[in-house]
Amino acid sequence: MRYRELYNGVKIPMLGFGVYQIPKYEDAKQAVLAALKTGYRLIDTAQGYMNEEAVGVAIKESGIPREEIFITTKLWIQDFSYDGAIKAANLSMERLGIEYIDLLLLHQPMGDYINAWKGLEKLYKDGKLKAIGMANCYPHVLVDLCETFEIKPMINQVEMHPFFQQQLNIDTMKEYDVVPEAWAPFNEGLHDFFNNPILTEIGKKYGKSAAQVALRWNIQRGVVVIPKTVHVDRMKQNIDVFDFTLSDEDMAQIKLLDIGHSEIVNHFDPQWIKSLHTWRC
Repeated sequence: MRYRELYNGVKIPMLGFGVYQIPKYEDAKQAVLAALKTGYRLIDTAQGYMNEEAVGVAIKESGIPREEIFITTKLWIQDFSYDGAIKAANLSMERLGIEYIDLLLLHQPMGDYINAWKGLEKLYKDGKLKAIGMANCYPHVLVDLCETFEIKPMINQVEMHPFFQQQLNIDTMKEYDVVPEAWAPFNEGLHDFFNNPILTEIGKKYGKSAAQVALRWNIQRGVVVIPKTVHVDRMKQNIDVFDFTLSDEDMAQIKLLDIGHSEIVNHFDPQWIKSLHTWRC
């Protein structure tokens, strides 16, 4: 496994395992156990995924030393205040059965995320959080955060794949020494992702699948990736992306796939934002 160092010296695996849309306790537990057995050491969950407890039990049952596993979770908008963030973070640690969180993110830059961030700063200074960051920040929001707070986000987790490449966001993160992390690195299968002719043809040169090419493409851009699957064979395939390197020509071809916007969520849709505020976890 390769790692990327955050600006505070903490190292995060370049490839991890996401547990979004695995809400059932036993399913999530077994998926995490299988991922850890396969070699994953970064597990990404969230309050909103409803599976923190299952993740924590799997980590404990795996027998792998706690310090070898990088655990990420996220707080939801309902807890965005100074006191609310501190209380919610402690509840996440309780559900996960751990004494510290490697990376805690604010899931959306909405609601009172300003004071919630101050709560994260306090927990970070107290040693309860090894790193803190944001999710779903577009460049203008990220710049505002970095220019406002004493402690900048260390990671910004956003949707990022060949069809929505977010190069301006990556460039902005680089300026502020924020590490990019990609959720939905397979575009949730849209555009017949796993059979895409460009990704598939590139993969043939290396004996790799379209999915592996997409993961490798993001990694070569310095992006941490967290693919999700409940199938062990795909877990093994997804982690097997460190034995080849895409050429400049490959990277240029993939760049042509960018459509410049998300087809999964629209953070500029007023009704979508309203729904996020009314949803409870």
